[in-house]
Amino acid sequence: MKKKKKEKELYDDCWLYILLLSTLVILLDSIKKYTFTCLNVNLTYSLFLLPVEYFIVAYIAKKYDYKKAVAAISMSGVLLVCFNATVAFFLHEQLFLTNVSGEFCGYVISQFVFLLMYFFLMNNTKMPPILVYGTYLFSIFVFYIFYTLVYINHINLNHYWTGFFITFIIQGIICIGLVYLDNKIKRGQETK
Repeated sequence: MKKKKKEKELYDDCWLYILLLSTLVILLDSIKKYTFTCLNVNLTYSLFLLPVEYFIVAYIAKKYDYKKAVAAISMSGVLLVCFNATVAFFLHEQLFLTNVSGEFCGYVISQFVFLLMYFFLMNNTKMPPILVYGTYLFSIFVFYIFYTLVYINHINLNHYWTGFFITFIIQGIICIGLVYLDNKIKRGQETK
C-alpha cells in the first residue's frame, strides 16, 4: 500500500491585509481634520498611523508577493475615492477633484515608491535595517511633497516647516519600531 503524501494547503489570507490597509487609509482620511497643538503648530492625529500603511504594504510584499502588494495599494486607493464620494453623496455635498486628489496622489505615488524601493531591497540585499528605515522615511517624505503640491493654497505657510519637521520626527520614531517588526517577518508564507 502506497503512502499518500498529504500536501498541506496554504490558505491565502492576503485579502484580510488588503482590507486592513483599505480600512486604515479610510480611517486616516476621516481623522485628518482632528488636530492637536505642538509648539504652536496644529498637527493631525493621522500622523501616528501613516507609517503603519507602509508597514502593511511591506508585510504583504514580504509574505505574499509584489503583485498582491500592488493590488492592495490600488484597491485601497480606489476605496479611498469611493469613500469620499459616498460621504459627499450622503451629506449632500459636491465632490470636487481637489477634495480627494491630494490624499489619493500622495498615497498612491508614495506607496508605489515605497514598494519599488522595498522590493529592490528584498530581492537584492539582506534587508539592512538602516536602508529599510530610509525607505520608510523617504516614502513619507514623498507623500508630504505630493500632498503639499496639491494643497499649497490651503496650507498655513507660517508654521509649515516647523510642523513638517515635528511630524517627520514623530513618524521617524514610529518607523524605528516598524522596521524592528519588519525585520522579524520571514519571507513567504509559512507551512504548518
